[in-house]
Amino acid sequence: MSAVVALPPGFRRAGVTPAVVIAHGAGADMRSPFISTMHAGLAREGWVTVKFNFPYAEAHRRAPDPRRVLEQCYRAVLDAIARDRALRPPWIVIGGKSMGGRIASYLAAAGAPVRGLLLLGYPLHPAGRPAELRADHLPAVPVPMLFVQGTRDPLCDLARLAPVLAATPRATLYTIDGGDHSFRLPRRTGRADAEVWEEIVRVAAAWLRHLDRGSPAGAPRLPAG
Repeated sequence: MSAVVALPPGFRRAGVTPAVVIAHGAGADMRSPFISTMHAGLAREGWVTVKFNFPYAEAHRRAPDPRRVLEQCYRAVLDAIARDRALRPPWIVIGGKSMGGRIASYLAAAGAPVRGLLLLGYPLHPAGRPAELRADHLPAVPVPMLFVQGTRDPLCDLARLAPVLAATPRATLYTIDGGDHSFRLPRRTGRADAEVWEEIVRVAAAWLRHLDRGSPAGAPRLPAG
């Protein structure tokens, strides 16, 4: 599979800088503008950042692979980063956009050796079917989680997300007011996609710095929207 590693400014020595792995969503690959913004932005903020393609995206197929294949791929990427002598990150956070974050959450719930879970537009339920939750495994995730969700996301009814978060006390929610599943805002707001995506980079970086301090008690202080 193809993967791209972005190194932070001044990176010189393995074994010091934590890594973040970001997987793409079902309808795009690792070259999507959003994933590319997060990839470059988190590296700029000081983290080794990795993006990669799932097998179906690598083969230019539209239909995602079965969950088993997606999980195997993500686990292989995680293992490769942990063993890479040029990186040797002291800890790793995994996550991604929509489906990519959901696959990462299954790995975390199963005990993958990660420090945190970064969920960008978590697909809590299929569009138009808010009762069909994809959340049974989330209370089993033993590490801190950051959910970044648009308030207009048709795949995440925030009223349905609230009890899920109540059952996962190590979860933090940051909302993009007016954002849809791709974090796009109505044109009347005057906010371009790039501006919103940079806000998400800043929020994710603040949360990662909280983890880097050893996850002290209390919720991390995230930048205001």
